[in-house]
Amino acid sequence: MKRFNAEGLRALDPRHGGGPKVEYGPEGTERILWEFRRRPDPGQDGTATWSLTTLQKALRAAPEGLPKVSTWTILRVLHEAGSTSQNDRTRCETGKVKRKQKGETVEVVDPHAEAKKG
Repeated sequence: MKRFNAEGLRALDPRHGGGPKVEYGPEGTERILWEFRRRPDPGQDGTATWSLTTLQKALRAAPEGLPKVSTWTILRVLHEAGSTSQNDRTRCETGKVKRKQKGETVEVVDPHAEAKKG
């Protein structure tokens, strides 16, 4: 109440809530978003879809990357950009999967996939 009386409506603006100071400015934010938008290469990145930890490893390993970026920072940046893991995590078609069988890759289709979607 004291802060509101002193600052008025400006007291409602979010401020830094303690903890370590924010290390990455606009350039760091753009770097995180650029890496996130890049489609991961399974050979280079070790994954076909980004998770927070695989994205963190890619950002830390890149020569122009962010060597001390945390998963919390990545999550905060992605959230502020309007992205959620539910929206962006998978690029696979529902009901189809590629499996290795007897040394070759085959596509297996679930005939009940549409019914399971509800």
